[in-house]
Amino acid sequence: MLFTQEHRELSESLKKFIEAEINPHVDEWEEAEQFPAHELFKKMGNMGFLGISKPEEFGGSGLDYSYEAVASEALGYIACGGVAMAIGVQTNMSTPAIARYGSDELRRDFLAPAIAGDMVGCIGVTEAAAGSDVASLKTTATKDGDDYVINGSKMYITNALQADWVCLLANTGDGPVHKNKTLIIVPMDSPGITKHKLRKIGMMSSDTAQLFFDDVRVPQRNRIGEEGRGFIYQMQQFQEERLFAAARGPRVMEEAINETIEYTRERKAFGKAILDNQVVNYRLAELQTEVEALRALTYHAVERYVAGEDVTKLASMAKLKVGRLQREVMDSCLQYWGGQGYMWESSISRKFRDFRLTSIGGGADEVMLKVITKLMGISPD
Repeated sequence: MLFTQEHRELSESLKKFIEAEINPHVDEWEEAEQFPAHELFKKMGNMGFLGISKPEEFGGSGLDYSYEAVASEALGYIACGGVAMAIGVQTNMSTPAIARYGSDELRRDFLAPAIAGDMVGCIGVTEAAAGSDVASLKTTATKDGDDYVINGSKMYITNALQADWVCLLANTGDGPVHKNKTLIIVPMDSPGITKHKLRKIGMMSSDTAQLFFDDVRVPQRNRIGEEGRGFIYQMQQFQEERLFAAARGPRVMEEAINETIEYTRERKAFGKAILDNQVVNYRLAELQTEVEALRALTYHAVERYVAGEDVTKLASMAKLKVGRLQREVMDSCLQYWGGQGYMWESSISRKFRDFRLTSIGGGADEVMLKVITKLMGISPD
């Protein structure tokens, strides 16, 4: 009952856009290890896909998060993981905090262009020695006059090579680790920023880089919200990031299951189709059932989020489930493709590579379990 005709129209519109503007180019972008973010995002901005739940006064549609979830699921139609992930960084990872807590000036200068597709954003949280453990990050932003002077580095940053700005989490004080951090918008053309491209085993079309900040100056007015509350703001952004991953997952896995059904129906062994073996068709039925269970959990979390509730536990459960289930689905399906599944160009091998990341990025499975046990009141820590 959560979704309406308007939700379905949004999903169908985005699916048509993907079929016309993204999927015909995916193989080329995968080979190039980068897609043209500004070009694609501008087209998406013109269609209203980049500001679905963002404020209308800054170019968004002002809709509730259920529409974002529908769009996230539709991104599962993209024939690779990297482009969808990059879009998610723009819509659900780098912009929620600025939309919610940023000054009107910040939202005019950075959020509005991101919604329009005129600017590409990225999120700067992870560091080489501080991945899922956000509290231990070392990057600093020290006050000097009206500026912050930033020093440090960020690792595994999606969109970094093409981004116009980064939503950066940095230490702005010496107090407790959960109260000394601030989110700051840093233009990527600022003097003192250098980038190092990183090569991955999957998500090939998404550019990823390590960023170095050497006495980078930005005005203090680029701070999002209150100083020292950046950790809290980032935890709130994580809710949308994890819901994005969970919402996209079912469609991706259904594509893998359906492609496997088609392939095993045509592939013969010992006088009959691979699909006609009970061990195969039963396993695919089990996997489809798990996908539907994940979808139900995700929709429930989205419903509660739209109602204004803190869904940290539900979002963490959904993120944990989607990461583990994607590993299970892609591995099981690849097995039924036989040798063809092990070929680089096979669609199932791309999914196998791309979606292994889900159990790592945005909070590893083990961190999700830690969050869940704490909220269940059973963690010994």
